[in-house]
Amino acid sequence: MYSIKNYKLILASASPRRQQLMKDAGFTFEIRLKDIEETYPRELALEKVPEYLSRVKAEAFRGELKPDEVLVTADTVVCIHDKILGKPVDRTDAIRMLQELSGNRHLVITGVSVTTRTEQHSFSALTNVFFKTLSIEEIEFYVDTYKPFDKAGAYGIQEWIGYIGIERIEGSFYNVMGLPVQKLYETLRKLQF
Repeated sequence: MYSIKNYKLILASASPRRQQLMKDAGFTFEIRLKDIEETYPRELALEKVPEYLSRVKAEAFRGELKPDEVLVTADTVVCIHDKILGKPVDRTDAIRMLQELSGNRHLVITGVSVTTRTEQHSFSALTNVFFKTLSIEEIEFYVDTYKPFDKAGAYGIQEWIGYIGIERIEGSFYNVMGLPVQKLYETLRKLQF
């Protein structure tokens, strides 16, 4: 397992995908969770929303961090046609989102904050994702089988829809899963707070 010299790594995320990516990257970490309202100023540019939300999440924990702890927070959004697709509220909403993504390019942005008691480093990663034109049968099969209600944009690239529907991506695959692992690794590796 990979550890950060002089620091205990904390991941503040309930996302099973983020947790798995951290494990697969060899990080030793602890999970800490809080219920945090994910709201942002409406005038904020779409590409800045995930990084802003990652900082909001970090602030909820900052006062509790010990001097030897480093906190990782993240937020991922799917953007298409100058709007953000959040997590679907139900089956109908998930189908609607996938119909909008079908045959189009969309942008997945993950904002990450690496925070200690005294400092914070935030960054964003952007990935363009190109979907083929999906049939309603493919969309309904995916939604009914995989129930992607906890995923921004109503899909997981690592699931069936990603295998059959994504023609190509430009950028980090892992960013689309919810955590740009390479950029996070480089940020943690340089920790010299």
